[in-house]
Amino acid sequence: MVSESDQEKGVSFSRRTLLKVGATAVTGLVLAPVLLLSPSARAAAKASKASVGYQDKPLGARNDYGKLGHVQDCSNCASFIPGPLAKKNGTCKVVAGSISPRGWCVLYTPVAVSRKG
Repeated sequence: MVSESDQEKGVSFSRRTLLKVGATAVTGLVLAPVLLLSPSARAAAKASKASVGYQDKPLGARNDYGKLGHVQDCSNCASFIPGPLAKKNGTCKVVAGSISPRGWCVLYTPVAVSRKG
């Protein structure tokens, strides 16, 4: 709402203008921290191993014959970035530090399997 003194000065704001300016300001406030973080600061924003229950062994169920059934480990997690060799430690997109391909944490996300058919 524009007051009488503002109308006398020739100042007026439409609701549409106010909403556009407000939306732009909110978007800038939300995106600024993300865009201003350096790559090293983004890496520091990763979760700690302790906070996600990381362990150096896989999570899996043993079947009736004592063999592991479906195993959840970092090597088949969507966030795992493999090391130079298959059995060497790699890194993770969401957990800080060196990550074993045979490790596991609560953020485990299976790699999507594409079906050919």
